[in-house]
Amino acid sequence: MAELEGPEFGKADFVLLDEVTMEQFLENLRRRFSQGRIYTYIGEVVVAVNPYRTLELYGPPAVERYRGRELYERPPHLFALADAAYKAMKRRAKDTCIVISGRWTVAVGGGCVWGTLGWAPLAQSLPSFARRERGGQDGGQQIHHAVHRRHHQPHPTRRGGEGEERAAEVQLRPGSLRQRQDQPQRQLQPLRQVHGHQLRLQGRPHRRPHPQLPPGEGAGVPRVGTAGWVLCPRGHCPAPTHCALFQSRILQQQPGERNFHAFYQLLLGAPAALLASLHLCRDPGAYRYTREGAQGSVSGAGVGAGWAGGGRGGPGPSHRVCLPPNAHPRPAGTTRTATGRWRRRWPSSASPRRRWAPCAASWPPSCTCLRQALLTRTVAAGGGELIEKGHSPKEAAYARDACAKAIYERLFCWIVGRINASIAAHDYDVRLHGKSTVIGVLDIYGFEIFDTNSFEQFCINYCNEKLQQLFIELILRQEQAEYQREGIAWQSIEYFSNEPIVELVEQPHRGILALLDEACLAAGTVTDSLFLASMDTRLGRHPHYTSRKLCPTDKTMEFNRDFRIKHYAGDVTYSVEGFLDKNKDTLFQDFKRLFYNSADAVLRAMWPDGEQSITEVTKRPLTTGTLFKNSMVALVENLASKEPYYVRCIKPNDQKSPTLFDEERCRHQVSYLGLLENVRVRRAGFAYRQPYHRFLLRYGLRPPSRDPRQPPPAPPHLALPPRYKMTCEYTWPNHLMATDREATQALLEQHGFQDDVAYGHTKVFIRTPRTLFCLEQERAQLIPIIVLLLQKAWRGALARRRCRYLRAAYTIMAYYKRHKVKAYLRELLRRFQAVRTLPDFGKSVVWPEPPAVLARFQDASQRLFCRWRARQIVKNIPPSEMGQIRAKVAAMEALEGLRKDWGCQRSWARDYLSSPRENPGQALPFARRLQTLKDKVHFGSVLFSCHVRKINRFSKSRDRAILVTDQHLYKLDPRKQYRVMRALPLSTVTGLSVTSCQAQLVVFHTQSQDDLAVCLHKMQPAEDNRVGELVGVLLEHCRATKRELQVRVSDCIQLSLRGRRRLLTVETRPGAVTPDFGKSRDGFVLYWPGR
Repeated sequence: MAELEGPEFGKADFVLLDEVTMEQFLENLRRRFSQGRIYTYIGEVVVAVNPYRTLELYGPPAVERYRGRELYERPPHLFALADAAYKAMKRRAKDTCIVISGRWTVAVGGGCVWGTLGWAPLAQSLPSFARRERGGQDGGQQIHHAVHRRHHQPHPTRRGGEGEERAAEVQLRPGSLRQRQDQPQRQLQPLRQVHGHQLRLQGRPHRRPHPQLPPGEGAGVPRVGTAGWVLCPRGHCPAPTHCALFQSRILQQQPGERNFHAFYQLLLGAPAALLASLHLCRDPGAYRYTREGAQGSVSGAGVGAGWAGGGRGGPGPSHRVCLPPNAHPRPAGTTRTATGRWRRRWPSSASPRRRWAPCAASWPPSCTCLRQALLTRTVAAGGGELIEKGHSPKEAAYARDACAKAIYERLFCWIVGRINASIAAHDYDVRLHGKSTVIGVLDIYGFEIFDTNSFEQFCINYCNEKLQQLFIELILRQEQAEYQREGIAWQSIEYFSNEPIVELVEQPHRGILALLDEACLAAGTVTDSLFLASMDTRLGRHPHYTSRKLCPTDKTMEFNRDFRIKHYAGDVTYSVEGFLDKNKDTLFQDFKRLFYNSADAVLRAMWPDGEQSITEVTKRPLTTGTLFKNSMVALVENLASKEPYYVRCIKPNDQKSPTLFDEERCRHQVSYLGLLENVRVRRAGFAYRQPYHRFLLRYGLRPPSRDPRQPPPAPPHLALPPRYKMTCEYTWPNHLMATDREATQALLEQHGFQDDVAYGHTKVFIRTPRTLFCLEQERAQLIPIIVLLLQKAWRGALARRRCRYLRAAYTIMAYYKRHKVKAYLRELLRRFQAVRTLPDFGKSVVWPEPPAVLARFQDASQRLFCRWRARQIVKNIPPSEMGQIRAKVAAMEALEGLRKDWGCQRSWARDYLSSPRENPGQALPFARRLQTLKDKVHFGSVLFSCHVRKINRFSKSRDRAILVTDQHLYKLDPRKQYRVMRALPLSTVTGLSVTSCQAQLVVFHTQSQDDLAVCLHKMQPAEDNRVGELVGVLLEHCRATKRELQVRVSDCIQLSLRGRRRLLTVETRPGAVTPDFGKSRDGFVLYWPGR
């Protein structure tokens, strides 16, 4: 992980932070967010930051990158977590669950924002892992699930509500248990989506929560071979309490919100004939429950198109079965009160029976029964006596709303039940397919804080408290408890425990839910204010509870209305208005009997409790709060029974900006998610632990028992050599040590992992995933060798038989080859026997043609002979001439093939200006100048000196002389006793440029971009070529001083004079006596004497 991402991306795992502080945590989070790295690890926990932009992180190629890889092998990603959960289920037969949490919903100024980044990628990767592992060949396997795919940010072009959600159904079928009819599943999935989603504040969608994991046993559970898996929701219909929690949003929404999508898609997208048959109109504002949403941006192109798109071209049979109960805004919206006031859809002159006719047409019960259920209530008093009580206008409105919410809840449960029935695995046999295991994905809602927080927000935040308590227990407490049980040294870590907050809500007889139920069951008139007063009296001393009465100076709360709970995520102020009514949420038995007696079979199936006799006295149903608490307890128990994997989501800012990182907002989320405590635990703990016998079974290949009746070990010819033992030669195939712990210790010490492990009483603890991966990698490499062991005997027999057939042929071929080799060697010895006495040391000797087997031998022999011959020649050269030889070799390497003549055939004198023959009359002044420079600079030797013709940047040419020592390059004036005109340190000369013709042009390139261009002349003889000598001498000197000198050969030389670039070319001028420089259009030209 760390090696795949540079330091500019921060730490890929928060466990690797230098210091575990909030500042370091946020700085690493900010750096990764700014670089587009939205996923970061805390051990096996994934922290996801909403990028608010489209990133190339998903798709089949990304799934392939993470398939079968350990967490640290690739950069952090949700796919790695999904693969880890799948491998835990496959390898260890563990029920696993992936909990996606951390969404933080706030409506104080910024609006409702979603930060969940996990459900859609998980739904994309988990089926692919299973499908690839099976390869589509197992005929008894099936993977089938329905998912929601949600955008990270609102789509700017979508109409009908910004950020509208899409539903996508993913179905994988690597084989089938039986031929499945999945058309109802495809038709019902969009219905489940539109019934479970609604538009929230700021145009953001809200999804009904599905806080249920699939049960470990029971019918309707898809399985996959020996390790079947399924994604939530599935298994059974969610408990009605979860639906009831959001039923109130049918009746009333927050300002800026609208009702569930199903209502608007039906009204705006259904065909006109269907609406006419249901007695509905297009205008959502004509109905009480959709009127608030109709005032916003509701358009047929957006929401209405969802009817045709979500329904795959229109309603099919399953859709039509749902349509009559789905139209519950219609009767509930048209019935205002029991006084006979109707909506404006029907004229006031219409008769009451005509007004009720459309309702009775959609619901098979008669018009009279429906009217009686809405306006009256029948109560069984015992002894078969019935009392019929008429409703007041307020009671009739309550009955109407309760009926609408109940229809919504029953319809949703029916849809989920149909989906579960369509994806259920049949003919599953534990004896045939193995143990049944599951992967549950729980995508929960986050904390909600609005301007006005009511009963729904109270339940949602209580749910988050319970799940945070579970997180603490599973990640922190269980970690420490296991280390204590195993005797591993543990550093105690202080962390925030929200158990007092959970007890404040759910404690029997003293918690808020218990007090709320007590108020609902009390006789007489009990108001919300009295309920608040009861809480102030009995919970006033609780440190996490307060109200305006308990804190009169806090003016953010109202008297007799508000109370505040100090949640682990922050303080939330709740309004008690409506708590009692929402908690009761009682549906009269008259409605249950009404719908159960319907002629519609689907409607009857939704109301099985209506079968109860009208004279039977029923018990008071459980309240909404109690049902929700019971379901939360069941959910927590279900989660606690599985191996958890966590995705913690963080929202970087409220403006949905892809670049803004709000540090205070992120600090609060990191704090309430308990991420710092998680990092401390991971740093102090170990990433992997396993019982000794299972560890040896996997990496030491130890049999599960030491039964003396086991077969003896394999014979020697079938045994693996020591280097191929299964990860450890001391434990394969069975160890002889006293305990499994000693064998485990020997295995790990042989690999050098003793500093990264700890040994408990029954388990081995490995600190880093790298150690585990190394063991897995070595095991994966050795398993094929063990498999090959089984093929060894048969392949050996075949090879030995073939060897016998070929041995005779190879024997004949060997004798013939030896004959050819001997003949070649005898001929070679004859020809080269007397080469030491030859003048050319055997250069003219022709080598014999070798046989094919000795072709490489002859090449090597020729190279050795050439080296021997060169050595014989060099031995005869005097030591004083070796410097000239090395210079000529250097010049040959640089100029060979590039310049025709470079003076290799003559002797190189180097210092020509000191020679009276070369410099008559001026040799003595030059010698004095040379001695003066030597006394001043203390150079070692003269490398080269000669008269030259030079050109300057003003296009003026002069006669000068150059002197090259082992330290400097001097430009001298011969007319002034060889006065030094310019001195360049030889270390500043970076290269030489010469031409390929006879011209003696040399350009010295310098680091200061002020080059020196000269032409050698006044040589004796005049046609002497000294360019090669100058090049060779400088190259040999640079090689001795370990410097690099670039030599370029070109007829068009580019030079730089005081930073200005010029071109220098050579032109032959017939009749010229001496070379001279001239000016050209692009720079300079050297006129060289020639024919």
